[in-house]
Amino acid sequence: MKKVEAIIKPFKLDDVKEALHELGIKGLTVTEAKGFGRQKGHTELYRGAEYVVDFLPKVKVEVVVEDAILERAVEAIQNAARTGRIGDGKIFVSAIDEAIRIRTGETGAAAI
Repeated sequence: MKKVEAIIKPFKLDDVKEALHELGIKGLTVTEAKGFGRQKGHTELYRGAEYVVDFLPKVKVEVVVEDAILERAVEAIQNAARTGRIGDGKIFVSAIDEAIRIRTGETGAAAI
């Protein structure tokens, strides 16, 4: 099993969710986040004063998938989240040793 974490632009969340749903992935976790990479933020004017916005709004999507569909899941996220402009985000993949469904006690792939 693998955990896929994607940091994406907030307005792309519905597209990513729909792309994962089409693959049969039923559960995911979404967290509001702020950050920057190469974008490095931007300056804005507020009541005549200029200030720097370092941290830009992002969304972190986490999903645990079986190894067999990992490539398709990553590709689906990448295609759905891409705008072609700077700040589209990143995808991280990590190994998951064990998963346990608290309610039933199921383990491994059955728990996801």
